[in-house]
Amino acid sequence: MIKTQLDKYAAEYETVDFIKNDPVQFVHGFKEKTDIELAGFIASMFAYGKREVFISKLKHIFSLMNNEPYNFVKSFDTEKNNITNCDYRFSKDCDFIEILRILNILYNENETLESLFKYSYSQKQDIWQMFQGVVDYFYSKVNEQKVTRGFYHLLPNPSKKSALKRMNMMMRWFIRKSSVDVGIWNFIPKSELLIPLDVHVAKISRKLGLLKRNDNAYESVIELTDILKTFDPNDPVKYDFALFGYGVNNKI
Repeated sequence: MIKTQLDKYAAEYETVDFIKNDPVQFVHGFKEKTDIELAGFIASMFAYGKREVFISKLKHIFSLMNNEPYNFVKSFDTEKNNITNCDYRFSKDCDFIEILRILNILYNENETLESLFKYSYSQKQDIWQMFQGVVDYFYSKVNEQKVTRGFYHLLPNPSKKSALKRMNMMMRWFIRKSSVDVGIWNFIPKSELLIPLDVHVAKISRKLGLLKRNDNAYESVIELTDILKTFDPNDPVKYDFALFGYGVNNKI
């Protein structure tokens, strides 16, 4: 019964109409792969709190980049940058500037976000360990004297076992291919993706009896994803759309 209803909502909400009010809109704003992956990475970092607030902030950020994230990152100069008014909740301009500086190093070493994630995944064939490898890369290059704790909120440490909702959401965007998700990376099968777990998804999942744990951390991500795999082992995170739709229709 629950599977039937969730399949219905997944099909109903995974449509082009979903994009306009979701941070995935920034992924769809570009055509070149290099722009898309940087746009998605940046958009996912800021995608928490009130949707209308962070979407407005992201529009400002991309306007500072002249809507050319790849060119902006490739030529980024910390001494001559125009990154202002990018403070958002826990993070300050200096935190985002440091992330851009490290991205500049990555891209000028003839690497990309895709190559960084792909290499990290190849080490242990585990998505969580992949996140750890990527975050460790940024942590190894950060100038701790130039950042606040907001840097570590934009790029949370997987070893602390939080849900990593924003990273898992970004992976859904980049691995799945649908009317919403762009599927520009193919080194991980979509069957291995983890559900992007936030307070909203967790609350609905508990109401439906899909999630027993009371915390919204790593173990709950695994528990819920494993349940969703029993509904569709090849594409468990399509139910991210279903849980969103269930919440809308049932006023949760």
